[in-house]
Amino acid sequence: MGEPDAHLRKFQKELSTGTVSLALLAVLGKAREPLYGYLIAKELERMGDGVLSGKQSALYPVLRNLEGAGLLESHVEPSVAGPPRRYYRINDNGRAALRQWIAAWTATRDSLESVLEGITL
Repeated sequence: MGEPDAHLRKFQKELSTGTVSLALLAVLGKAREPLYGYLIAKELERMGDGVLSGKQSALYPVLRNLEGAGLLESHVEPSVAGPPRRYYRINDNGRAALRQWIAAWTATRDSLESVLEGITL
């Protein structure tokens, strides 16, 4: 594996770190009912054409952080096919944050597209 591959992996990790919280809030913002981790991961994979898919276990710390920040609520339900599941739902604070984050993302995306415009490789 060459050095460019290592740089790409590092860049993708940095991008992912900055966007996972936004993506999780967006998935839960679209959900009609609370979702547990596996369903959230599957929705990320489906909606993001696989680009946002990753290790499901990596989502749980982000979900806990979002809940700790007061942007999500959760509850635990027993499961007939395994351990109990924690279901997450976005709350009003989360929806307000999501609106702000979308605006910040859109401004950043537009600015970066302007910088990248016209590059020939």
